[in-house]
Amino acid sequence: MTDATGTVKIPGVLLAGGLARRMGGGDKPMRTIADRTILDRVIARLKPQCDGLILNANGDPARFAAFGLPVVADGVADFPGPLAGVLAALDWAAANRPDVKLVLSAAADCPFLPRDLVSRLQAALEAEKAELAVAASDGQSHPVIGLWSVGLREELRHALVVEDVRKIDRWTARYKLATVTWPVEPLDPFFNANTVDDIAEAERLAALDGG
Repeated sequence: MTDATGTVKIPGVLLAGGLARRMGGGDKPMRTIADRTILDRVIARLKPQCDGLILNANGDPARFAAFGLPVVADGVADFPGPLAGVLAALDWAAANRPDVKLVLSAAADCPFLPRDLVSRLQAALEAEKAELAVAASDGQSHPVIGLWSVGLREELRHALVVEDVRKIDRWTARYKLATVTWPVEPLDPFFNANTVDDIAEAERLAALDGG
């Protein structure tokens, strides 16, 4: 649905449900880059673009209380991956935001997300009459960053629970998919901090990105 200005209402989910094994455990989005947490940077990028944000995270939600976002845990057990986080967000939207048809997902460890992420994905979805839309850069798709139809949530649940589908690409291949590519200069907007070394690189990129 749209609001009074004709803008489509698209809430966003920040996917932080992973185990951060390559970072030595803990919450990757809580690491700091140039004196700001990665999560704070992600929220700052997406809040102006989305009609509300939620955080997908497992464990004690109180550790994220300072960010003031609803925290939604996976509804599928045993950490099956980001598809479970997407499903949790679609279920949340169906229960709490019946006015919306699409949800944006983004990795909560990507501090430099583009400021036109939602608008470009939405435009491609509509132009190509697609069911899903994902971001790409430098010849690589970023399937955790995209637009998802709330209407596909039961099909996604079946794929996760009954078929044991874990790879996002395997599920999105079933639908018409729009892919939108962003430039990687001066930096790749989908850079994500997976390792301790990535944090050092992110410090350098933050300077290029204006802080």
